[in-house]
Amino acid sequence: MADFLHTLGDIPADRVRWNPLPGTATEADAVQLHESQCYCELVDGTLVEKPMSAPEGFMGMLLGYFLNGHVVPRRLGAVIGADAQFRMIEGNLRLPDVSFTRRERIPNPIPQVGGWCPDLCVEIISPSNTSAEFALKRREYFASGCQLVWEIDPRARTAIVYRSANDTGESVDRLEGGTVLPSFALPLATLFAEFDAGTNDIA
Repeated sequence: MADFLHTLGDIPADRVRWNPLPGTATEADAVQLHESQCYCELVDGTLVEKPMSAPEGFMGMLLGYFLNGHVVPRRLGAVIGADAQFRMIEGNLRLPDVSFTRRERIPNPIPQVGGWCPDLCVEIISPSNTSAEFALKRREYFASGCQLVWEIDPRARTAIVYRSANDTGESVDRLEGGTVLPSFALPLATLFAEFDAGTNDIA
């Protein structure tokens, strides 16, 4: 069991769906669960439940709000939330918590499962996530065409930015869009102040 979980990034066993059996699941299985609002990633034929709770969900929506404030007036593309499935180059399905895709890369009509990888992928760290799991995701994101990854920890109040598959990550005090979203900048102090205000309201 430990060896199997290690291939998935040392995730907790309770995040693995055992029906269908690991290694035998298909994209159709993941889509069917998705339609019943059970959000799973498809990883090498195994369905892995994506941890979602109110604080992480709120952080994702809040970040989407700031991103859309920059993207929508300029008609730059689409900011998408955690319920979107994207097909990676090797066939896995991943669900970044927040993503941005440039307008010219979005197919028309948009398929049920995104046949592309976003330009920006954001992961909001939950207690059951692991660093090994995120390392696997980053490899797939960048191999599939992503240009920028943000990993945000709402508990530690940190953000790490990755710009390539070989990047070891940079801890930052403000999120910047770089070449993906030129002129976008969001201080972490602003993001976390709004996050604290909102979570105090829903606590």
